[in-house]
Amino acid sequence: MRALMFGWEFPPHILGGLGTASYGLTKGMSLQPDMDITFVMPKPWGDEDRSFLQLIGAGNTPIVWRDVNFDDVKNRIGKYMDPQLYYDLRDHIYADFSYYPINDLGCIEFSGRYPNNLLEEINNYSIVAGVIARTIDLDIIHSHDWLTYPAGIHAKQVTGKPLVIHVHATDFDRSRGKVNPTVYGIEKDGMDQADHIITVSNLTRNTVIEKYNQDPRKVTTVHNAVEPMTTEVAAIQSKKGTEDKVVTFLGRITMQKGPEYFVEAAAKVLSKTNNVRFVMAGNGDMMNKMIRLAAQRGISDRFHFTGFMKGTQVYEILKSSDVYVMPSVSEPFGISPLEAMQCGVPTIISKQSGCSEILDNAVKIDYWDIEAMADAMYSIITYSSMSKYLQEEGKKEVDGITWEKAGWNVRSIYNQVLNK
Repeated sequence: MRALMFGWEFPPHILGGLGTASYGLTKGMSLQPDMDITFVMPKPWGDEDRSFLQLIGAGNTPIVWRDVNFDDVKNRIGKYMDPQLYYDLRDHIYADFSYYPINDLGCIEFSGRYPNNLLEEINNYSIVAGVIARTIDLDIIHSHDWLTYPAGIHAKQVTGKPLVIHVHATDFDRSRGKVNPTVYGIEKDGMDQADHIITVSNLTRNTVIEKYNQDPRKVTTVHNAVEPMTTEVAAIQSKKGTEDKVVTFLGRITMQKGPEYFVEAAAKVLSKTNNVRFVMAGNGDMMNKMIRLAAQRGISDRFHFTGFMKGTQVYEILKSSDVYVMPSVSEPFGISPLEAMQCGVPTIISKQSGCSEILDNAVKIDYWDIEAMADAMYSIITYSSMSKYLQEEGKKEVDGITWEKAGWNVRSIYNQVLNK
């Protein structure tokens, strides 16, 4: 089975769960003896793990044939792409085709991030996707999240191969309902053009069906999983330098993640006890607002803002925590609670998260119920028997939630689509 995958992030350079999920799923699927995965991303940085797949950088893929002197820019499209053919195939270009930057090697340049001209980069990425799809043997196309749906559609149109899209989140999750119409259009276009849709939770599946008017028979949930703990990660020790209990929030500090509810619950806990510290690890557009909110509640001396953390830093902060909290307003899945439970950290999650569908040994609360969140935090740091139970049973549970199993579920979808 030869799968051409399109993604926007791949570890170690990630900004969220999308890259983590892309890595875990591809590694899990690579354990299938006949699976051959080519993963395309805008800009590899050179330190990615390529041991189990072929990784291609869109920014390293020539799309034009240059004259010998490299100064003749008239021949912008030649050997690889006919512009009229491109326009004929694609009716949803999101940026003007004539303005993309091409370097002297005939490649489009990508930032490898989420720049201000993101829609232009998405469009440019879809252009390169058509070139790559023409040059490799493949059975199926798999696009991860909305940024790569146009790429997947283009690859499908130039090869005739079926397209599976993977919905890791929708704009309804990211925006608390204040949907960007352009992003919604890209998402819906991808869903309409896909032969099958994978969602990371039943919560997301319902959104896809109800908000994007998709046929339920076309949408299947494959829950995310967690990478087995490596020897290096297992050896990481707690760096907590105090007897105080530590309660941690780790993620993007944005309205989707509900950071204000965490701060408000922390204030309520501190009204009962003073032997606890709160950590907000991550960054985002609400970070300064949260710093001000902690000050307004008079708890700044008990609150720590670490900024963005990645790699082993994530596990250092988790292993230094007594409680992990994910109070997301709308979380399609949420891998971080699984990582926390894997480290033996008692975990509190919102009922509005996809991972709540598969976790039995985490405390579940409504994100808006600050009283319940505070009570759960206080109970775990106060009652050692409760903490120990959640530590032990939580770790047992997540150790059985593997990417290999998720990979086989995706494979069955591939087989279903190809058998059609």
